[in-house]
Amino acid sequence: MDQETAKGANSILTAVLANRVDGIVREMTNTLLRAGRSAVINVARDFSCAICTADDELFACVQGLPVHVFGVHKQARAMREAHPDLAEGDAFLDNDPYVGNSHPADHAILVPVFFEGEHMFTAVAKSHQADNGNSIPTTYYASATDVYQEGALIFPVVRVQRDYQMNEDVVRMCRRRIRVPDQWYGDFLATLGAARIAERRLKDLCQKYGKETIKQFTRDWLDYSELCMAEAIEKMPASKITVSGAHDPFEPFLPDGVPLNVTFEIDPDKGRIEVDLTDNLPNLDCGLNLTEATATASVLAGLFNSLECGIPQNHGSFRRVGVKLGDGCVVGKPAFPHSCSVATTNLTDRLIMMIGRGFAELGDGHGMAEGGVGMGISGAVLSGKDPRADDDPFVNQIIIFTNGGPASASCDGWLTYGLPCAGGLIYRDSVEIDELKMPILYEEMRLQPGSGGAGRFRGGAAIDVTYTPIGDSITVAYLQDGQFNAPAGAAGGHSGAVGRSWKIAADGTVEQLPNSGVVEVVAGEKIRGVDSAGGGYGDPATRDVDAVLHDVREGWETRQRAETIYKVFFTGSVEADDLAVDVAATRAARETARESTFV
Repeated sequence: MDQETAKGANSILTAVLANRVDGIVREMTNTLLRAGRSAVINVARDFSCAICTADDELFACVQGLPVHVFGVHKQARAMREAHPDLAEGDAFLDNDPYVGNSHPADHAILVPVFFEGEHMFTAVAKSHQADNGNSIPTTYYASATDVYQEGALIFPVVRVQRDYQMNEDVVRMCRRRIRVPDQWYGDFLATLGAARIAERRLKDLCQKYGKETIKQFTRDWLDYSELCMAEAIEKMPASKITVSGAHDPFEPFLPDGVPLNVTFEIDPDKGRIEVDLTDNLPNLDCGLNLTEATATASVLAGLFNSLECGIPQNHGSFRRVGVKLGDGCVVGKPAFPHSCSVATTNLTDRLIMMIGRGFAELGDGHGMAEGGVGMGISGAVLSGKDPRADDDPFVNQIIIFTNGGPASASCDGWLTYGLPCAGGLIYRDSVEIDELKMPILYEEMRLQPGSGGAGRFRGGAAIDVTYTPIGDSITVAYLQDGQFNAPAGAAGGHSGAVGRSWKIAADGTVEQLPNSGVVEVVAGEKIRGVDSAGGGYGDPATRDVDAVLHDVREGWETRQRAETIYKVFFTGSVEADDLAVDVAATRAARETARESTFV
């Protein structure tokens, strides 16, 4: 076989094996989705699976939430450093935010995979917990002044299985402290099962192709991924961009909010991007601090959103990105004992969106607007006693929000975007299943016309949700962003609408809620929230006229906004089903808008 033929054969084998490994991760994902107990896992799919190499490089993470998986190699490294006696049959539980995990609510199971006595891979399955022992019934404790007030059980890569036998001491600790022990234990076993599935399949892969072939494949795939990233960066203009943004005020800790800054430098000659996050505040005395893993994941997610599609997301492509983090920084490396309870969402989401908006400064066709942020009451953790089940206690998170997605240079914002940190992979709950699992009734859920940021491409719309307890009461623990600082547009696009949350008393009195809190909602009362919506991209007066007509017909946009912002006028009406574009009036309005732009 000549050299070129051999190279082609190796490329084919690399592609085949890369898809086989992705298939293993998909099987892990399906296992966890089907076997999980809590709604946040088996309905909303707030979990991720990944495979790392034996030397702690992220290798495969298909369908993984960016904020979960872009840092799991740090957990794999922490596992090896803490346990030099790794052996086949081991499994470890890790949720330590100070050694590589995302935040304490994410329980990760790590399984070292051995073949013929050699550590070949580390399988990682990570699942968000509805309750993890916090001092209040939620895993998002934004107002916790430190990790002690937060109260979470922290497991710094603790061995939970040795020779495939369970360490029941750890299980007993969790069952004693976690409010819904049976629910937690079901999720724990599902997460462990997903990691063990990967172990079995990876052993089969090594058996079929041979250990040395698999070792060569891992090197080749990571090198190929690095090449893809380098080539994508080489196509971009050289530039240095600084982007500023802010998280909403957060009473009483942060009355002025959290200012954020990110600077990134694109060097196409070297095929590298350097990102600096050091120009930010020191750690805060609340739960908004990022971990090293989530700060890094924010950068990588923002970059992958803004680069061309098809680049493998693994340690090979990561080699072309430098991330500079500050020690003891709110978006850097946290200093113990500062709380990182909310490290996966609020500031993470802001950073991801800021990077996408920064890329838009490279010119039309680059980057994207900001998407909706914050979970609010439509992503709250609900708890209480279920009168339908002999007053058994329950704790579960609802994920019914949409947070309109950001418009980009090529398409409108995605309606069910969810959160930037999840990359659109979180599932929205089923209303009916939420009502089965928790004593609540959804009274209303509707889109907000005209909420998406206007632009040549429109931001995704927000939804309006109202629910009420069945029985005496429920406790609603929530945190929200985007009530003050709206998701920004890009390249001339407009900002999306801000979010809001309210408590409605039995007599109809309405109380607007702050950005974070724990609210008791009793029988007859309601809680209502509106998401924030995605920003628009490009000048609204250049949006395709037929697209504007469709938006008004379908209720995405209002007729008033179409005329005043998009400069599209109509005859007829939606109600009479004869709405049509007034071509002459539209042409005149748009010509006037263009002339005023150039004055």
